[in-house]
Formats: sequence, structure tokens, C-alpha cells
Amino acid sequence: MDERQYYPRIVGPGRAADGATVLELHGELDILAVSVLSARLDELTGVQGADLVLDLRAVAFIDCAGLSLLSRARCRTGQRGGRLRLAGVTDGGSVGRLLRMTGLTGHFELVPDDAPGPAGDDAGAAEGADIAVA
Repeated sequence: MDERQYYPRIVGPGRAADGATVLELHGELDILAVSVLSARLDELTGVQGADLVLDLRAVAFIDCAGLSLLSRARCRTGQRGGRLRLAGVTDGGSVGRLLRMTGLTGHFELVPDDAPGPAGDDAGAAEGADIAVA
């Protein structure tokens, strides 16, 4: 088994072509992820006018604690005049299924699958290595 899949981690931040901060979330977004990732997300969403893209392509699993983490980030950016978008959310993926089952799909701005990747060709490699790993 690839143990990297099971430990929550953030890769980034990088910059998208449109100037947004992009964070790639990897692993399982569960209660462990909340304890590991929430301080970093609070830091990024506490900035006035933050433009944040969470790339969820590498999320293998999400539960209600992970959904709470995403909802908190959405609320914090909105309260400060910012913007939060989710990339890599597909109908068949775990995040897409949970959003649909909870009726929250319309509450998040989703980056369409046919759009260029959130990091874009202009962004180059992410500006950091793995951050906030367990």
C-alpha cells in the first residue's frame, strides 16, 4: 500500500495563472486531517480578500469532519471578502459524492474539469514542499 495516501498533507502553496493561492490536499480528509490541516487553512483564510483554490484531486476519502474543514474555509474566506474554489471535484469522487449527498454542492464554487489545472503552466512547480504533514 502507498502510505502517502492515508496521511493528510498539504502541498503548496503555489500560484495559479489568475493569481490565486493553490493548495493541493492529499490523503484522507477525516478527523485526523482536521487536527493536522486546520491551523494552516485558518492562517490562509484569515487574510482579507484571500483567493484560494483547494485542489482535491488526490483526496482518497472525506467524511463529515473533512466537510466541516472545507465549510469552515469557505465561510472564513467569504467573511473577509475572499474567494474559495474547489478543484478536482468529480461526480464519482468521494468529495463530489459527499457534497451531493449533503446538498452542499451549490455552496462551493467548483473549478470545471475542462478548465486548465489550478496550478496552470504559468505557475511552475509549487513554491513549497509538503507542508503540515503528520
